[in-house]
Amino acid sequence: MFLTAGVDGSGIPLPGAVDAVIVAYVYQHPMNAWLYVMLASAGSAVGCVVLYWIGYLGGEVLIERRMSPAKFEKIRRDFEDHPILTLGLPAVLPPPFPFKIVVLSAGAFEMRLPQFVAVLFAARLVRFGLLSALTVVFGPGIITLFNNGFRRHPGIVVAAIAVIAGGVWLARRLRRAEVAVEVGAEADPA
Repeated sequence: MFLTAGVDGSGIPLPGAVDAVIVAYVYQHPMNAWLYVMLASAGSAVGCVVLYWIGYLGGEVLIERRMSPAKFEKIRRDFEDHPILTLGLPAVLPPPFPFKIVVLSAGAFEMRLPQFVAVLFAARLVRFGLLSALTVVFGPGIITLFNNGFRRHPGIVVAAIAVIAGGVWLARRLRRAEVAVEVGAEADPA
C-alpha cells in the first residue's frame, strides 16, 4: 500500500492502482481500513515530495512550459493567496484530475515543505478515507460508478460533493447554535 502510493505519487504513472489496491484490501479486511488509509496517505505524501523537489529545483520555467501563460498566472496567484486550498482540494479529487502538475507547482512556487507534506497527507487521508468508507458500505462497485460519473460529469460530481459537505457543515453549525441557546437558557433562570 505504502509503496504503490509512493511510486504513484512520485510521478511514475500507475493510473487507478492506488485506488484499486485500497478497495481490494479494505473489501477483504474492513477492520483494517484505517491502517490502509494511513499507509496510502503516508506513501502518497512521501512520493509526492519527489515531484515537489523536481518543481522546486526546476522552478517556474518547468511549469511555464506545460501550460498557457494565463493558467500559469492563475496557479501562481492561487498558491500565493491560498496555498493550502490550492494543493488540498486537488489532492482529494479522484483521477483523471491532473494532480501531478499541482504538486510540481507547489514546489515551483516554493510552498514550504512541512506545510506541503501536512496538507497533502491530510487531503489524502480524506480522499482515501472516503474511498474506504464507500467500499465498506457499498462494496467495490460504487468506486467504479463514482469514477465513471466523475469522468463524464466532473462539474456535477464536484458540485454534489460541495453541496453535501455544505449541508453537513450547516447542520453542525445549527446544532451548535441550538446547544448554545439551550445552555444559555439553563444558565439564566429568569
